Amino acid sequence: MASDKKKIPDFFDEDELDPVETATGYPPPAAHDKAASSAAAAGAGPPAAKKKAGFYLSVDLLNRFAHKFHELKLAGAAIENKSTLLEAALGYALDDMDKGEESQVLKKLVGKR
Repeated sequence: MASDKKKIPDFFDEDELDPVETATGYPPPAAHDKAASSAAAAGAGPPAAKKKAGFYLSVDLLNRFAHKFHELKLAGAAIENKSTLLEAALGYALDDMDKGEESQVLKKLVGKR
């Protein structure tokens, strides 16, 4: 039988609450974790936990992505599946955006306005 008592947080506990972790459910990336996240996105290192993403992409981009995936597979590239390719591409795009004003991705986004 479940307890009727609600657990009250101890605000004087030594483990401080991180606002980013509290709001998003995962810790913020640290500067020393950038290399590890880049390696994980490129397929190196231990597999990360997966979560299904829900968003829309243009039909042209989806067709181009599928075509590139099959082209790489036929060329013998070591790509397990489309998720692996997307994670690698997204990892490179996020690394590029971390460059700030020098980012090619951000320049393209600003040009779309």
